[in-house]
This record gives sequence, C-alpha cells and structure tokens, in this order.
Amino acid sequence: MPSDTYDQGLGTRMVAMIKFVFALAFLFTSLVAVSAPGPQQVLAASDAVRNPGQPFAVQVTLTEFQGGKQVDASTMVTFSRTLDQSGQFASLVQFVSPVRDAGKLMLKNGNDLWFFDPTTKASVRLSPQQRLMGQAANGDVVTVNLARDYKAEILAEEAVQDGERNARKSLKLGLTAASEDATYATIEMWVDIANHRPIKGRFFAESGRLLKTVYYRRFQRQLGAERPTEMVIIDGLNPQSVTLMRLSDYRARNLPSNWFQRDYLPRFQPE
Repeated sequence: MPSDTYDQGLGTRMVAMIKFVFALAFLFTSLVAVSAPGPQQVLAASDAVRNPGQPFAVQVTLTEFQGGKQVDASTMVTFSRTLDQSGQFASLVQFVSPVRDAGKLMLKNGNDLWFFDPTTKASVRLSPQQRLMGQAANGDVVTVNLARDYKAEILAEEAVQDGERNARKSLKLGLTAASEDATYATIEMWVDIANHRPIKGRFFAESGRLLKTVYYRRFQRQLGAERPTEMVIIDGLNPQSVTLMRLSDYRARNLPSNWFQRDYLPRFQPE
C-alpha cells in the first residue's frame, strides 16, 4: 500500500539507489528553442544539448569512487518524455544491475518521486529531503527545465578547463532560483561560447555551501545532436567522492503517458 513517508527500513542500499537516480538529473532537462543570444537563451540552448527533443530511452551506468577506488556500480534504463506544455520531463528508471536491484523502479513526475519494489508491490513516496541524500543526489533537477526554473545572467566570458582537461572559451552563467520547485539556491554554469555545450556546473545550497561540481564530457552524436555521454560528479564536501556516469544506447521511443503514473508501476512491462 503506498506510503507518504520514507520507510527507514529501506536501508543504505536504497540511499545508494536514490542518489544514483538523481545523478540523471543533470542530463534530463528539456529542449527549448533559441532565438537570441541572451543569458536565458544560452541556458535554454545548453538544455537542448543535454536532451533530445522527443521521448527517448537511454542506458545509464554509474560507477562510484572513494579516494580513487571503485566502491559501487549500477546499471539502469531511463525512459523520459514531456507530459505537458511546461516542457518538464517525467522520467521512469528501471534498475538492471546489480541482480539484487533488478526490476526495481523509480518514477519522477512533477514534484513527486516514487520508489517501487516489485517484491513487495509497494510504492514509497520520497520527500525532498531524502532526495538530497548522497553526493550524486540531485532531487531538484531530476526532470527540471533549468531555463524555466532559474533566472540566468552572464557573469563572465572566460577560458575554463573541461572534463577532458582542455581549455574552452566559455560564457559563465549565474543561475538564481526563480521557482519554488528549484532546490539549489544558485548554480554556476560554464557553456561553450561557440556551440552552447555545457562544460562545467557548480551547485550551491542557500547557505552558499558548494554541494557538487559536474563536468560534461565525451560528446557523441546521439538522436540528432552532439550530446555528453559521460559526466563526472564531484562531491562538494568530499572531493574524494566521485561518481562517473556513462550514457549509451540512446533510442527514440513511443512512451505511453500511463507509464509515468504511480498507479501503473505494478503493471509496468517494458516493450
């Protein structure tokens, strides 16, 4: 039976699964048309680089390191599509490995996040506080449209080192939360001045504390555009805690809207 509170009995493995799912947030922001090179349009163009403008599926492999040593790994398939005119993505994540997690689901639709375990047939709603557990947790941007939820300004035009240690000429954007749905108070985002590719992001709490740094790299042509296929996520409090996210096998998919409803989770069967 669904519960509106987090079940502490889910344990540490659930915490790890939640933070892995939230790492996908940095990819799944929506496509917005660009008509002018102002800061808001630059941010929207960067959103479009990260995400296809159509329903899609992608395989995600996440590897977590502590002090340079691998400590965990997971594989999942993510299905994403927009459900309304706001341009916000809904995402359904199906865990593939390790074996103990195979078949488990995580659903993000609007402000709601649900975990479903096929063994118990129970769906558990997670609060915004639980969404921020772990160094890769990004509960505010699982399906958020950055250009919609943040007000952008250009802070500088400068060279910055990318995720492959190459110098890139970039626009440094300062993002300030403009929606109650936004969890981060501010974001610093470096965008390639030539093609609007995201290069680097720094995400801050309301206190001004750095929560995480993200590098976007290994751009490859996927579903009609050059998109990042790897992201390096560095914990703001513990730089020795790093998550590497790899994305592969992008596919355009016809995704029924009922897949993204909590009540449908027990019946979900991927085609």
